[in-house]
Amino acid sequence: MPLTGSDLLTRFQALDDFLVAHQALWRPKPFTSLSLPWELDHPELAQWLRARSLEQAEASHNQPHLLDAPAPFPQLARTALQLSELGELPGITLASLPARYSVDVPGRKWQQIEAFASRLHFRQPPSHWLDWCAGKGHLGRLLAHDGSALTCLEYDPQLVAAGQQLSARLQLPALHQQQDVLAADAANKLLSEHSPVALHACGDLHVRLLQLASAKGCKQLAVAPCCYNRIQAAHYQPLSSPAQNSTLQLSRDDLGLPLSETVTAGQRVRRQRDQSMAWRLAFDLLQRQLRGSDQYLPTPSLPVSWLAKDFADYCRDLAALKELPLPAPRDWQHLEAQGWQRLAQVRNLELLRNLFRRPLELWLLLDRALYLEAQGYSVQLGSFCSYQLSPRNLLLLAERT
Repeated sequence: MPLTGSDLLTRFQALDDFLVAHQALWRPKPFTSLSLPWELDHPELAQWLRARSLEQAEASHNQPHLLDAPAPFPQLARTALQLSELGELPGITLASLPARYSVDVPGRKWQQIEAFASRLHFRQPPSHWLDWCAGKGHLGRLLAHDGSALTCLEYDPQLVAAGQQLSARLQLPALHQQQDVLAADAANKLLSEHSPVALHACGDLHVRLLQLASAKGCKQLAVAPCCYNRIQAAHYQPLSSPAQNSTLQLSRDDLGLPLSETVTAGQRVRRQRDQSMAWRLAFDLLQRQLRGSDQYLPTPSLPVSWLAKDFADYCRDLAALKELPLPAPRDWQHLEAQGWQRLAQVRNLELLRNLFRRPLELWLLLDRALYLEAQGYSVQLGSFCSYQLSPRNLLLLAERT
């Protein structure tokens, strides 16, 4: 069953206690630190994780709770699983649509759109959909195929134009508007008769929708959030009273934890990602020597073409980019091997952090749910599709009581 009513607050408080009590385990990032403070408290677990291979880490990445690791790992895994338990939202059967509706939509994305739409069961049928951060408006068109009014708001003018063309081709009376939803005038585009929907709108973008829709008195809304760390503030600004009263203070970096899993990347992308991370970790060892400082140095996101360089050139060029002294000749092969060894250790140490991915995501979603409740909505929180189809598979359904 999805979470509703008093269960929303009960679960939030349990998650808050869990995350606050164990923040020393999930806040430190193995990628940026050579050793982690919690390793002193749990040496057996640290040693066990560090001894595992990169392949073993990969196999456990999306199911860390199945690991037969030393204490306190199994106990934490059990609690994290219990607190993350969430049922599916009830589904409705969608009308069969002509194939032309899904033209120009990647298969996985169309499956997500259909899954999202199939959970929008409101007591009062919506008459005017508002697709928030709509892209080309694929979701909105599916919802408005029956002749309902449709407004699509999108920042990118090219997507607005493409969406308008697609709607015209399907003879749907949709209004596609170019709009920065974070701008002050966005409030003028949202009306009380609108039923707003947002599928995977990032951070501030979906929070802005919750605030405007509730202020405007919209009767219903449906939001599947994404990228909680895409916020302008340096720290998370809680929405609900329970979250505001919590001692949990979240940085933008902390908010990235729920997004750290991968379920859809292909083999080539994974290989490139692994090489990039191993080389960065090797360079991290080098930069600590060059600077005479045992501190992590952030490096910019680099084009994939950098991975085609010789490893020594990669390090020299990155040192130049960061305005560090030119590295003296050294055993580059050994340094690269150290980077790969560190990658294996980092990935395995991250398995402990990964136990807290879903609890933290649910804490954030429940903050939104409790905020909507305080604005007079009846709220349901549940999943709308499988985790394999999208890790961001949780949906907030809100309707005025």
